[in-house]
Amino acid sequence: MKLLTLNCHSWHEENQLEKIGYLAEAIKENGYDVIALQEVNQSIDAPLIGEIIKKDNFAVVLLQQLEKIGAAGYSLVWDFSHLVYGKFEEGSAILTKHPVTAEHSFFVSGIVDPEVWKSRKIVGAKIDYRGTPVSVYSCHTGWWDDEEEPFKQQAEALMKQLPKDEPVFLLGDFNNNAFISGEGYEYLMNQGLYDTYSLAKEKDEGITVKGKITGWNNNKEDLRIDLILMNPPLPTAYSKVIFNSRNKPVVSDHFGVEAEVEL
Repeated sequence: MKLLTLNCHSWHEENQLEKIGYLAEAIKENGYDVIALQEVNQSIDAPLIGEIIKKDNFAVVLLQQLEKIGAAGYSLVWDFSHLVYGKFEEGSAILTKHPVTAEHSFFVSGIVDPEVWKSRKIVGAKIDYRGTPVSVYSCHTGWWDDEEEPFKQQAEALMKQLPKDEPVFLLGDFNNNAFISGEGYEYLMNQGLYDTYSLAKEKDEGITVKGKITGWNNNKEDLRIDLILMNPPLPTAYSKVIFNSRNKPVVSDHFGVEAEVEL
């Protein structure tokens, strides 16, 4: 099973449509089974095309581009977490080529007011992967030492939602640097999760953020905060950073992560 996660920084990027094109071409080339996207934005004042999804939803535009280049067949699960800059509804998404048998969205933050940007909602789907039920989640969480919304509380809320009787994948921007011990990454590993990066037979340095970005305004370090986690520990062929200029053009202020697991 091929997996991709990417914090899109959508509609905040220069040359956004061109970058959507790069993303679509990579999806077509690699044929991912599951794609988790974060910061999937839509304009507050855009017209609705569904119950909650609007015409300029980043994931909708991406799906349109995929169809245009002959890579149709992905379904979309999306929900929004909070408003940003008084202009966008920001959420997370799952795209998958496999039948979706259930959809999930739930807050892991104590703050649930969409007017407050620290509210955090996880989006998930149960899919039928070649006859095996699998639960996948697109995660965008807060920071370890945030006084209002500490990561540990969000992680505890997330773990309570996960099924115990089927494979689970958590993909996303966890805002906790895997290179730091004693904080959020280590906490997740202690909850019985496994990092595809650690188990991968082939891997690179794993860095998904270089320098200062939104939410890491004073950062000067290389970070590994975008992760693909799972339970149980499955054989993992590779984990690679993508959209970092070495492996496909840069499309966001985050690089993406792709992995292939044996399921």
